[in-house]
Amino acid sequence: MNAPGPNPLELWLPDLGRFDPRHPVHALLRKADRLAYGAKGYLAGLAERFVVPGGLPAAALTRELMAGDAADANWLCADPAWVQPDLNGVRLLACGQMQLSMEEAQAFARPLKPVFGDAGMILEVSSPDHWHLRLPTDAPLPTFAAPEQALGEDLFEHLPQGADGRRWRVLINEVQVLLHQHPLNAERRARGMSPINSLWLWGGGRLPHVVRTKLTGVIGDDVLLGALAKRAGVAAIVRSASTVEAAAPGWMIDLQDLPVDDIATTWWPSVQALAQRQPLQLSFASGERWLSRPWHRMRFWRGSGL
Repeated sequence: MNAPGPNPLELWLPDLGRFDPRHPVHALLRKADRLAYGAKGYLAGLAERFVVPGGLPAAALTRELMAGDAADANWLCADPAWVQPDLNGVRLLACGQMQLSMEEAQAFARPLKPVFGDAGMILEVSSPDHWHLRLPTDAPLPTFAAPEQALGEDLFEHLPQGADGRRWRVLINEVQVLLHQHPLNAERRARGMSPINSLWLWGGGRLPHVVRTKLTGVIGDDVLLGALAKRAGVAAIVRSASTVEAAAPGWMIDLQDLPVDDIATTWWPSVQALAQRQPLQLSFASGERWLSRPWHRMRFWRGSGL
């Protein structure tokens, strides 16, 4: 294994297993140097790059980015979700990115606000895809699974358990009943869209005073990545062909949320241009990492295997 050297430009990519052997990323990897494994998964990947004392309070960080009022409260993400019963339970099939307008999101949230209000919480629709619960500062928070941990799995396995969790299980059940009955879901089904029939609670905690990172800046569209960068005091730029092509050492380009075919057709020309002029660390969400240097393209003896 080789060391990556001082702060190369980093490219964060989806799981390596998603890339077909014919994908252009493999041509770059065949001539690159293999590095030690890094973190696996979305949240672990963020935690590897941004040091937050006490964990990663996604709700407080994203609420602060969107509304600037996250201080002095406990927060939970309460993202709109789609769950579906099957023979073995009820499974989480989608969370966030539900193609909601702000008007639709507010309509779905309206009957839920009194339910949360009676429980001493305030439901805030920060954006169509990102909702937040404001809790009293001293409210105890059980552990909630992140969406990436629960997608496709039985909800019961990821709900808070025990006496402390019972309050939350009752609350989630009431929310699901109200959303199931919401007339907007009939309209969504008629348009071939998935219903909004649950909220996924996760990412609880308070706004951290300090976030540290070795990155100089980030390029990407992920809300939590942008929130962490802002809290750490580094630049966060929207992903585009021009911003990717202008990326410099010490920065990270986030492509891990994209389909691999989109990476090949839309983004790979910019990546190839970067790889020809500066060292590029390719970090996959599944943990594998490589370092490609401009002169590596002269390694004609490298075969077809990795």
